[in-house]
Amino acid sequence: MLRLDDVTLSVAGRPLLQGASAAIPAGHKVGIVGPNGAGKTTLFRAIRGELPLDGGDVHLPARARVGGVAQEAKASQVNLVDTVVAHDSERAALLAEETEDAARIAEIQTRLADIDAWSAEARAATILAGLGFDEAAQGRPVSDFSGGWRMRVALAGVLFAQPDVLLLDEPTNYLDLEGALWLEGYLAKYPHTVLVISHDRGLLNRAVGHILHLEDRKLTLYAGGYDTFARTRAERRAVQAAAAAKQARERAHLQSFVDRFKAKASKAKQAQSRVKMLERMEIVRAPEEEAVTRFGFPEPEQLSPPILRLEGASVGYGERVVLRSLDLRIDQDDRIALLGRNGEGKSTLSKLLADDLEVREGGRVASSKLRIGYFAQHQVDALHLEETPLDHIARLRPEEAPARLRARLASFGLGANQAETAVEKLSGGQKARLSLLLATLDAPHLLILDEPTNHLDIPSREALVEALAAYDGAVVIVSHDMHLLSLVADRLWLVKDGRVAPYGGDLEDYRGELLGLAPKAAKPEKPKAKPAKKANAAPQQPLTVKELRAEVQKCEARIAKIEGMRAQVAEKLANPDLYDDTNARDLKVWNEKYREIEAGLARAEALWEKAAEALERAEAAA
Repeated sequence: MLRLDDVTLSVAGRPLLQGASAAIPAGHKVGIVGPNGAGKTTLFRAIRGELPLDGGDVHLPARARVGGVAQEAKASQVNLVDTVVAHDSERAALLAEETEDAARIAEIQTRLADIDAWSAEARAATILAGLGFDEAAQGRPVSDFSGGWRMRVALAGVLFAQPDVLLLDEPTNYLDLEGALWLEGYLAKYPHTVLVISHDRGLLNRAVGHILHLEDRKLTLYAGGYDTFARTRAERRAVQAAAAAKQARERAHLQSFVDRFKAKASKAKQAQSRVKMLERMEIVRAPEEEAVTRFGFPEPEQLSPPILRLEGASVGYGERVVLRSLDLRIDQDDRIALLGRNGEGKSTLSKLLADDLEVREGGRVASSKLRIGYFAQHQVDALHLEETPLDHIARLRPEEAPARLRARLASFGLGANQAETAVEKLSGGQKARLSLLLATLDAPHLLILDEPTNHLDIPSREALVEALAAYDGAVVIVSHDMHLLSLVADRLWLVKDGRVAPYGGDLEDYRGELLGLAPKAAKPEKPKAKPAKKANAAPQQPLTVKELRAEVQKCEARIAKIEGMRAQVAEKLANPDLYDDTNARDLKVWNEKYREIEAGLARAEALWEKAAEALERAEAAA
C-alpha cells in the first residue's frame, strides 16, 4: 500500500500540501486531478523521494520499484526495441553477469524465466506498436525521431519495465487518439499500482477506478472514475453550501433575538442563552467559488455555402503523395472530426485546408472572403518566449488601445498578471490559451484545431467545448480527447490509405475498431438535416389573470415540495458513513435520486418563471 500520512510540503515558500493524507491499496489505478498549479507534479516528486517533506511521511511497500517518465528518450543510434528493452535493468544485469558457478547459473536462468526475459523483444515491440511505431520505425535509431516521438519511446520504456508503482504525468499529451485509447486499455490491465495525472476524461473514466483530488492543500480519495467524482463532489459542495446557508439563517435569527432583548431584564436570561449557543456553534463555511474559465471567440459574418471545396485534389511532400482524389466540401455550420491512425495524413489534410500546403492536382476552391484560423500542436512552441502575451497581440493589433488588448486576453483566461509575464514563465495551459486567441483573432469562418487540448486542464477543455458550441463558424478538429470530439463533432471524416471519406459509424464504433472489438454494421453518413417548417396551428386562447395566478401558485407549491425532497436527500448524502466503500451501492442510488430531483426542480423553476412572466404581462395589460 502507498500511504501519505499528514504530509506537508512547500516549494519556494509556497505551501502546496498541508497535513494531507491518503491511502492507496496495492494494485489500485488512481487518477490525480486538481487545479493547475495545485502541486500534482510536485506530489509525484515527493513520492519518488526527490523533494524533502516539511512534515509527515510517504510510505511505500518494502523494495517497491517506483517508475515514471521524467524526460524524453535520449537521442542515440540504438534502435527503439533495444532502447525499450534496456529499461529492464534486472534483465540486463542478469544477462551481463559472468560466472562459472553452476548454482549461480541455475539461479540466473530461473530468474530470467520468472521475469519472462526471453520474450522481452516481442513485448517491447507490442508496446511500441500500441504507441504508434510500426515495424519499420521500431528498427530505426532513437535519433531519427523528434522530441514528441522520443517522449513516446520513454513512455514505452517505463511501461515495459513494469514498476510496482507507476507514476504518469499527462501521458496522453504526446499521443494521438489511437495511442491514447491503447494506453487506456493497457493501464486498466496493468498488474501493479498506477497513479496518473491527466486531464483526459476518457482515460480518467475508463482506465482508473479511483480519483485522488488535490484541492486547498488537502487530498481526498473518491471511488469511481472522473464523471462519478465530479457528480459526488458537486453534490457534497451543494450540501455544504446548503448547510452553510441554513446555519447563517439560524445565526441571524439568534443574533436578532439577542439584539432585541439583551437590554430587557425579563428576557436577559434567554438572550444570554442564545449568546452561548452562538459561541458554541461550529461555523460551517460555504465552499469557495471556483474560478471560471471561458473562451470568447469573435463571431464571423456569414458566407454563402460552401466556404471551401476540394475537387479531385492531391497533396504531399516532395515526391511523396500523401492524399489523393479528395472531393470534400465544408459549409460554415460544419463540425468535422478527422479520424485516422497515426501517419495516415490528418495533419497533412489540416494544412491543405488551412492553405499551408499547395494542391498538386485538382483544385482547392475557397470563398473570396474566407478567413481561416489554424491551431497546430507546434504553434505553442512557436511563441516568442521572451515576449509577453500583450506583446504578441499588440503586434497583430497595433491600432488597438492597451485596454482593448487586455480585454481580449482576459476573454481567454489570461488576466492582468499573465498579460505582462514572459511567455517562457507561463504554464502550458496558459500558452495554449494564448495560441488559441491568436488563431481566432481575425474571427475566422473556418477554425482548424490540431490537438487543441494538450496542456489544457478539464475546466479549460469544458470551456473550449462551450465556446465551440456557440461559435458561428466551421470547425475541423483533430484530437485524442474523445470526450471533446463527442461533444463538438457532428460529422466524422476517416483519413485512411491516402483517401478521405465520411466515416460510416459513430465514435464508439471507431473506438471499438481501434481496440479490435466486433464492429457494428456500417451506417451511411446522414445528410445534414434542415430545420423543418412548423405547420400552422390554431392560436390558443390566453389564460386569464386569475388562471395565471393559480398557475403561479401551483408552480410555487411544486417547487416547495421538490425543495423539501431535495433537503431530505441532501441530509442523507451528508452522512459520512455513506461514503465508505461498503456502501457504494446505496451511494449510487441516493446520488441518482438527488440528480433526478435537481432535474425536476430545474423544470419546475422554468415553468414557474414562464408563468410569472405571463402573469406580469397580463396584469400590465389589464
